[in-house]
Amino acid sequence: MKKIDLACIVEDDPVQLFITRKYIELSGFVEKTLAYKNGKEAYTSLKAMFLNNEKLPQIIFLDLNMPVWDGWKFLDEFTQIPIEQGGAIYILTSSNHEDDIKRAEKYGLKNNYLVKPIDLSQLNGILPKLVTN
Repeated sequence: MKKIDLACIVEDDPVQLFITRKYIELSGFVEKTLAYKNGKEAYTSLKAMFLNNEKLPQIIFLDLNMPVWDGWKFLDEFTQIPIEQGGAIYILTSSNHEDDIKRAEKYGLKNNYLVKPIDLSQLNGILPKLVTN
């Protein structure tokens, strides 16, 4: 079975990180998962990967409410990197506030807006579409 080479989780809550990582593992669709505690840490690492011509994650699960840089700040900065073929970004947040959903539309992520906790059936609906051929 073909798999996604690399996934990324940007999440400051250790319980949510554990749940998301576990379900990704159980899905069987991902080879390796990176995890970051805030948007700045993720941005710094992913930008370095880009600059070093390393393969970037094919999917990023992004929390919105985090210390240092929140998910919005991450999106503002990450979308400025001239990545030719970007991976999918899914907002994974506890917020179901209409303002956040509308704001996600500005990044083209309205359909990639998930409310925590994610479950295995949601992942099994998302990950197979991203599997490399």
